[in-house]
Amino acid sequence: MLLQLALPFMFTMIIHAADSLSYALRLGGLRTKRITIALSLSGMLLLISRTSNMAQGPLLGSMVDKANGADSSMLQTQLHWILGAAAVGTVIAILMFPTMVRWSSRLVVHLEKAGSIPGMLASLCSMNTMKNALHYISWPRFSMLQTCFAGNLPRRLMVLNMSVTAIYTVGVLATLYAAYLNPEQAMAASQSSGLINGMATILLTLLIDPRIALLSDRSLRGEIRLEQMNRVYGCMLMSRLAGTLLAQLLLVPFALWISLIVGWI
Repeated sequence: MLLQLALPFMFTMIIHAADSLSYALRLGGLRTKRITIALSLSGMLLLISRTSNMAQGPLLGSMVDKANGADSSMLQTQLHWILGAAAVGTVIAILMFPTMVRWSSRLVVHLEKAGSIPGMLASLCSMNTMKNALHYISWPRFSMLQTCFAGNLPRRLMVLNMSVTAIYTVGVLATLYAAYLNPEQAMAASQSSGLINGMATILLTLLIDPRIALLSDRSLRGEIRLEQMNRVYGCMLMSRLAGTLLAQLLLVPFALWISLIVGWI
């Protein structure tokens, strides 16, 4: 049982750490005024996240299959542990964020010089480059947290980001739990994650991504200070962490909602 839970926990942690660190790449692009190159680098983190997601799916399905006929509270506890892995991954990203911002600033320059990601990766494999990377390691300080929450906060953006993160985090797990609760309609329930994640996609596409893009463009034009973008991305990280914690409360309600919908089909 421990191994059965450990692998999905690890992959969930990697997924959320990689997704959260994409903010560092964007901020590194703003610092070097090469935001488009930085966004292309985010594909590397996206690849890590998607690969982990592919490995996670069968493991979660196997967990639900093995739980058939057992006490539902045991499966529910396991799913809550996996949701906890999302919070752990986000905390890891927060701890790595200052270092990742500095590294991403250098990665953007290396990519521009190399002209391709394979060429950039080849240039990074030199011993001198690896040694230099150690000098850019920086741990978060409490003063950074104070600065992040000083002054006016983008409260609406934070609430939206928290909601989207919570929905995305719990979506697949809620449908799997609904499939367990409705074994006679397990296939319909397991394919219903779009009913949950669709809401998050709409919010992300219409309300969050355009706002971040507008702020980034204003920063590049010098209309807002880079320190303000530091605060914005810091707030986005903290709201992501809050979203992973909120997901713990949404698991059962969303599973019951999916169960109600598949019952009408």
